[in-house]
Amino acid sequence: MQLRYSFRVYPSAGQRMALARAFGCARVVFNDALRVREEARAAGLGFVTSAELSKNLTAAKKTPERAWLGEVSAVILQQSLRDLDTAYRN
Repeated sequence: MQLRYSFRVYPSAGQRMALARAFGCARVVFNDALRVREEARAAGLGFVTSAELSKNLTAAKKTPERAWLGEVSAVILQQSLRDLDTAYRN
């Protein structure tokens, strides 16, 4: 027998803001990494690996333009890079 559970979450205003910030940062990281891979492909360069993208993310967090990426959990940002890899494999 299989069980199934349904959950409904009602975040507070502060939690909604934190979730929106996390989702926005994940979207920016995904789009930045996609742009890097597409530019490399268009230039005829080799495939940009996940390790290189992760290094780029770390470097981007240290710049003034992307310092706000450090305000969210790194797990969320790394997961967006893994999601990009999954999209490329599919």
